[in-house]
Amino acid sequence: MTIGQFDQQVAVVSGATKGIGAAIAKALLEQGATVIGAYGGDDAAAELFATECAAHGARLRLHRCDVADYQAVSGFYAGIEEEFGSLDILVSNAGIRRDAVLAMMPAEDWGRVIDVNLNGSYNMAKHAVMLMTRKKFGRIIFITSPMAHLGFVGQSNYAASKAGQIGLMRSLSKETAKRKITVNCVSPGFIDTDLIASLTPERKAEYQKLVPLGRFGTPDEVADAVLFLASRKAGYITGSVLEINGGI
Repeated sequence: MTIGQFDQQVAVVSGATKGIGAAIAKALLEQGATVIGAYGGDDAAAELFATECAAHGARLRLHRCDVADYQAVSGFYAGIEEEFGSLDILVSNAGIRRDAVLAMMPAEDWGRVIDVNLNGSYNMAKHAVMLMTRKKFGRIIFITSPMAHLGFVGQSNYAASKAGQIGLMRSLSKETAKRKITVNCVSPGFIDTDLIASLTPERKAEYQKLVPLGRFGTPDEVADAVLFLASRKAGYITGSVLEINGGI
């Protein structure tokens, strides 16, 4: 599918080595972008992903970086600035879940989910905007979730973090519009990743019943949506949430 030309463009993808993030990074590489991928700590997964993308050579760079750590993110972007001078695309995808009903949720689990999912989005976006402003062009895409507005038992921390991402996106889109930097969210529903694969057949069937289209989405379908918003064809779209959820 050809929706845009990413030759000579530099893209950052957080959570780039697994699931949805890996599909997005691969799609950008296939469209000609140089992709700087950040990953949290699974070195084995990063090595496997690098092997899968070996055909793209030096256009893929992977760096271990905790997006919740402001200083680590600053160092990550300093390397990008030194080598490339600017940035075209940010896909803020890194996220975690630590599920429990609120009454039983440890404070550290609440805090860590907010730190990675919401504060991590702030850290990544702040530095991206500073680089994008130089060329008066940019695409920022946050990967959020339907839980931001639906809620789910045991996911108050996750839902709050994802709702916060949408609020961040809406405000940031207004701040950056005059600099031709668009800011949007993509909101995937139940996507066929390792998490879904780990469910029992009974639980999978239960979740599928919640989806009007009757199936789980694929990481590639999410990547297609991200690539559209990252392309020049989406230049008049900002401050929006694109739902990829089968109708839930």
